[in-house]
Order: sequence, then C-alpha cells, then structure tokens
Amino acid sequence: MARVLTIVLLGFMALGVFAWSTDKITSQGERTVYTVECVQGAWEGEHCTGRLAPGKRYRFRALKSHREVLFWTLGDQGGPSGRYSECSIVDGHNWSCSPNSDSARTIAHQFINGRPVDDSSVPMIHVHQIPKWKWVLLDIGIPVGRDAST
Repeated sequence: MARVLTIVLLGFMALGVFAWSTDKITSQGERTVYTVECVQGAWEGEHCTGRLAPGKRYRFRALKSHREVLFWTLGDQGGPSGRYSECSIVDGHNWSCSPNSDSARTIAHQFINGRPVDDSSVPMIHVHQIPKWKWVLLDIGIPVGRDAST
C-alpha cells in the first residue's frame, strides 16, 4: 500500500513540475512570455552567435468579463504596461485585441494556444521567446545552448 501511495504521489509531483515548467497552469487567466537576449554576439534567425542571457518576462492577463487584456513587464518598476479593450477572449491562452496606442509597449495583441502571434504590421517589441524552464536555468547561470526555441 505504501509503495502504491508513493508512486501516485511521485506521479502527481511530476505532473505538477511539468505544468509549472510549461506554464500550463496559470492564475487569473494570465500568460507569461519568457524572452532571451544574445550577449556578445548577434542573432542569426533563432541562433545566437554569442551567449544566451535571460531577457524580459512579459505578462498578459485576459479579463473576459471586461473584454480587456492587461499587460506589463515583470520586474520593471514603472516599466511599460498597458491595456487593450474591446477584445475577443476565449480564455487566457486564446484572445485577440485591436492594436492601440499601447501596442508599442508590448510584444503581441493576439495569442493563439498560449503563444503570441507575430504581426509585423503593428509596431511592437520584437523578442526571442524561450520556454520557462530554459529561462529559469539561464537566470541561475546554467547555459542552455545558443538557440531560442519554444
């Protein structure tokens, strides 16, 4: 009985770690986009000729009942933040808003399946996105290669 309980507990822990590392579980309809910078080198597509360093984290909160999406940059006190209104929101991972004057402060005005949709016709910040687990490893000083990929 103890062995079965241990296996079940380990299974739940593994599922929890997976959910955390992939941001499958978010609070309040939020989604965070983790970015990476290329230090002492240049970007060649998604490949960095230097070394990767953790970039900014952009957070989006979809408020379905208000048809709004709020956004800000984590760790930036007084940094860029803004709001989209008149949005079409399915959930925190699937929404679309009309670009507005705040668009230039962030990286997307639409998410599909939890991923920002690139729209080069709207002036926005361009970023190289990486998975949360890679960002965390970079943040504690562990190299994870030279490619930005999700």
